[in-house]
Amino acid sequence: MENFFKLVSKRESCRKFNGRPVNREDLLKCVEAARLAPSACNSQPWKFIIVDDQGLKNELCRAAFSAPYTASWPEKAGAILVVISERGSFTARVGNFVRDTRYYLVDIGIAVEHFILQAAELGLGTCWMGWFNEKGVKQVLGLPAASKVDIIVPVGYAENKEPRKKIRKSITEICAFNKYQ
Repeated sequence: MENFFKLVSKRESCRKFNGRPVNREDLLKCVEAARLAPSACNSQPWKFIIVDDQGLKNELCRAAFSAPYTASWPEKAGAILVVISERGSFTARVGNFVRDTRYYLVDIGIAVEHFILQAAELGLGTCWMGWFNEKGVKQVLGLPAASKVDIIVPVGYAENKEPRKKIRKSITEICAFNKYQ
């Protein structure tokens, strides 16, 4: 249990990568962690594409992060994880409607966090990105027009290993027992 706390304490968003490639074995360990994540009605509404080919990765970054989605630093990551929503089970879709909650997004969030925590354990840096040119990503990867790209995660080795101080609200600001305070 203490190891998990150390892991979540050290995990941070990395925006400076050293350009070193990430081996596929480590990337597949991260995908396996994501695959094991729980999902509403076990619908597993995700598909993962890992782009580790240098030329394709550069093309993907140019398409994903052109104005107004400007970011140049993802190109230095060893790989890019692209997360696509898949259609959830019928029961999960009914739950979405009844509760007015997009459970597939919760499910994808859990799966990607599993991926990111496994990456951190392997000494890899990651950064969850939701601001990108989805149409450009679809074109580069040849995705169907109806597909939905929800998240991009650059994955690689951090240029700087010095951890930053985490700035978080206090426990008393975010937690109460037995009633809202």
